[in-house]
Amino acid sequence: MRPMKFGFGQAVTRKEDDALVRGAGHYVADFAPPGVLHAAVLRSPHAHARFRITDAETARKVAGVRLVLTGADVADLGSLPCLGVPEGVTVKAPPYPMLAQGEVRHVGDAIAFVVADTIEQARDGAEAIAVDYEPLPHIVDSEAAAQSGAPQVWPDQPGNITFEHTLGNGEQATRSAIAKAHKVVSLRVLNPRVVTNYLDTRGVVAEYDAANDHLTLTLSSQGSHAVRDILCHHVLKIAPERMRVVTPDVGGGFGTKLFPYREYALAAIAAKRLKRSVKWISERIEHFLCCAQGRDNITDAKLALDKDGKFLALEVDTLADMGAYLSLYAPYIPVIGAGMLPGVYHFPACHLRMRGIYTNTVPVDAYRGAGRPEAAYVIERLVDVAARELGIAPDELRRRNFIAPEAMPYTTPTDKVYDSGEFAGHMTKAQTTADWNGFETRAAAAKGKGRLRGIGLASYIEACGGNGPETAHMRLEPDGDVTLLIGSQSTGQGHQTAYAQLVADHLDIPPERLRVIQGDTAIIPTGAGTGGSSSIPVGGVAVQGASRKLADNLKSLAADKLEASAGDLEIADGAVRVAGTDRTVSFAELAQAPAKPELLRVSDTCTPPAATYPNGTHVVEVEIDPDTGAVEIVNYVVVDDFGVTLNPLMLAGQIHGGAVQGIGQVLLERTVYDKDSGQLVTASLMDYALPRANGMPPFNFETRNVKCVTNALGVKGAGEAGSIGSCPAMMNAIVDALHRAFRIRHLDMPATPERVWQALEEGRRLHTM
Repeated sequence: MRPMKFGFGQAVTRKEDDALVRGAGHYVADFAPPGVLHAAVLRSPHAHARFRITDAETARKVAGVRLVLTGADVADLGSLPCLGVPEGVTVKAPPYPMLAQGEVRHVGDAIAFVVADTIEQARDGAEAIAVDYEPLPHIVDSEAAAQSGAPQVWPDQPGNITFEHTLGNGEQATRSAIAKAHKVVSLRVLNPRVVTNYLDTRGVVAEYDAANDHLTLTLSSQGSHAVRDILCHHVLKIAPERMRVVTPDVGGGFGTKLFPYREYALAAIAAKRLKRSVKWISERIEHFLCCAQGRDNITDAKLALDKDGKFLALEVDTLADMGAYLSLYAPYIPVIGAGMLPGVYHFPACHLRMRGIYTNTVPVDAYRGAGRPEAAYVIERLVDVAARELGIAPDELRRRNFIAPEAMPYTTPTDKVYDSGEFAGHMTKAQTTADWNGFETRAAAAKGKGRLRGIGLASYIEACGGNGPETAHMRLEPDGDVTLLIGSQSTGQGHQTAYAQLVADHLDIPPERLRVIQGDTAIIPTGAGTGGSSSIPVGGVAVQGASRKLADNLKSLAADKLEASAGDLEIADGAVRVAGTDRTVSFAELAQAPAKPELLRVSDTCTPPAATYPNGTHVVEVEIDPDTGAVEIVNYVVVDDFGVTLNPLMLAGQIHGGAVQGIGQVLLERTVYDKDSGQLVTASLMDYALPRANGMPPFNFETRNVKCVTNALGVKGAGEAGSIGSCPAMMNAIVDALHRAFRIRHLDMPATPERVWQALEEGRRLHTM
């Protein structure tokens, strides 16, 4: 096949950006049907309390208020389900009602839903509701919650433990290897809670067609079908055919928009009762109090090594904070993360324990990387500490223990099967690009200026590309353009462009001649949505298959018109021609009254046969001001293995964005709950710091791809990779600088200037004793 101008591997600029940068995007907040009403939610000010609504009638009499829903009004609705329970894990999920009934379990827990003519009137109505609270003991720290005698979030969940699970190839084998090891290195790491912050907050507009008893929800999601099916089956208890879910433009999701939320069902019920459209848009501060948060693990890890620095065993014990309720995939996140704890290394023995813990905090769920960043952080910090304690260079210790390319496919002690990878290769390339060997000279120069320099690396691997099945539906339009309907959901990744490139490989049309439709359950039969870096590894394979089928069909139709064999035809410039001649027939001509119109519509489904395993190395160099603790990134290099690259421009954007999220977690982001009151102290962007463009380095990003052998496109997925390698590489660089200055062994995230300065002061004190 001849190279296509807009095809696979080309650096095509994103076709969707022009409208978005000009303000022509259409988000949920922009949608306002005629006569739409507005909703506000009354939320708990207490972390844990019994409550009784003593007066809702006054609220119902507030000017403009049309409806007040309390827990008693929606008691017939089902709970939000917890469906992310891995095989072999036993979880007893407590009820997660649409509105709390008699007891609230975190600040922000929903108590009432008020609908009015304007949002101001809805808020006035919510404030007019009288509630009598009886505060109860609360707990906002997972380690404290797991202690004997801690306050109980749920009375029937002893010890606040929702599940306990183990992975690996044997506790006894691991303990035996540790007992006989030449060296055992231990480390406790905190992966702090983070709050997802996307451009557009969540929202929903609910419309009800009384004549057909049908609901339409327009909302910001990562997959309309999943939201519809869960709401219908588990909450509203209606047939999915009675609900349409539409997702317009979405300004970021990062995992947090995968799930159904209370407000979607409440808006649907309100619209049905009032027979009016109802709109709810989350305020930013409300987002902090009601949207699933991420990470929040405390991990104790042990690494056993022999006298040559070879890894013998890994033992890990993790407490994973679940929050007050179990969100959709909550138990799945620490378990899938634990599966990746061996990382890129060969371990003869491995024993991993995870425990899910309830606290009186906002529920936790998938956040970009969903367990894999937490795993990479643990193992890569642990390896760095081990290297220092053994007096071996961190890159050398990694080389001695990398899984060799000739060992592929390789089955880990946690039963992950890596199909491909050359881990030493991308680490060496990253070191070369970063001038690893010249670091000591730069460190000496920085020291002469009174600054501290550090360099660190992290080599990661993750499992993704397993969401599905996904089906691509494609048709040729009368004007010769092509329409693609697919159940994945773009939240800013550039699906319009990526899918156009896959189509161009077979139909040779420019991106503007492909119309991609996503996010509408009325016209797209099925959809797996977007998560787990699966849009291209799964959705892309389906698009490729549909494109190939349509190309073959068009050749078949053109054969009659051109009086030639289909085998003698080729597709070029959006037309079919006899190879080597100027005899052509355009797609538009083929679309006009074809003898077999069914050939103009095709579908193809991809069910992923296995997970894919992206991997790579991040190398970071930092400089620290010892007087203030401020950290500056002076160099950032990423070399990744994504199998093959569909679009290098968009790939670089994905890696930059993911790396920035990791950098934000390392340097800035910190979710703080006050232990005494249970209040979320960092409940707005005035108190919760996010990374900004002017604080980010220029990223040096390259690929060193090894084709995936289990994916039809050869791709491995890239959407989450930047957030997985960045945290450990950043922290390894910071600790390297601190260790060089005062032999500081470890520092937990976030490494704010205050915390770094405090560590340095403690180091100075110990150094002078």
